Amino acid sequence: MLQLPDSPPCMKTTTVSVDESYQICQQITAKYAKTFYLGTLLMSPAKRRAIWAIYAWCRRTDELVDGPAAAMTTPETLDLWEKQLELIFAQHPQENVDVALADALKRYPMDIQPFRDMISGQRMDLYRSRYETFDDLYLYCYRVAGTVGLMSTAVMGIDSEQNTAPWNRYKQPYIPIDEAVSLGIASQLTNILRDVGEDAQRGRIYLPIQDLAQFNYTEKDLLKGVVDERWRSLMKYQIQRARQFYAQAEKGISYLHPDARLPVWAALMHYSRILSVIERNDYDVFSQRAYVPQWKKVGTLPFAWLRSQVS
Repeated sequence: MLQLPDSPPCMKTTTVSVDESYQICQQITAKYAKTFYLGTLLMSPAKRRAIWAIYAWCRRTDELVDGPAAAMTTPETLDLWEKQLELIFAQHPQENVDVALADALKRYPMDIQPFRDMISGQRMDLYRSRYETFDDLYLYCYRVAGTVGLMSTAVMGIDSEQNTAPWNRYKQPYIPIDEAVSLGIASQLTNILRDVGEDAQRGRIYLPIQDLAQFNYTEKDLLKGVVDERWRSLMKYQIQRARQFYAQAEKGISYLHPDARLPVWAALMHYSRILSVIERNDYDVFSQRAYVPQWKKVGTLPFAWLRSQVS
């Protein structure tokens, strides 16, 4: 059970240096987000470290409801986690891994609200196992994934060269907020489609109930893992929706600072390829997991690099 220390927030309770904390975040990112990690290595050292710190916090937040100790998580656990978040933003990190995030916040001021929203998404997982409409699901996807785009945009930065023309001198630079959120939505929808079978075993159905009804496919069918023409039609519909969000996300990458485009393109191309694997598996996400082999992930990087140069 998560517990805040008894010592006042003004007293240092961590035991590592800033550099050591960033090393912990680097290890977490390298372990759980291999392709994205490779992309971050081509960012400036300060940016890559800040992104590692954000990723490590998000990963640990997700583990509260989806990790090995998830059964121990309660609403009170998440309340304490949010208080711990507030201490990070107040520059009083309580855990060694959070020292890096506190430092990143000094270098790249970020709004706390996306972090709060992500915790709210974990709260949804505690008491909801069904989503009636896509609007309901969209809110969940925004909270657990779209928020990551908002957190990262301040670090990645905007391409100032796009506004150097005299007629753009007084024009506010475009910040691709909607596109950043769209990438998070697309990635989460991809996760949902890939993990339908695993989620069903835990009693969770993320596909909107209205969508199931539209294709005359029932919850009972899903829990039994029925793959037929109804299911294939439903999955084609869901995949098309996810790809629309990827297409929206692509439009914003060219506005990012050049050294931030590659990791974003790498993440987008990797996750979108999972949808193609689902199609090649004839939409059977119950008996086989759709995944992109590591050698293909690495193979994506040259294409991501090319896209990042022409954006």
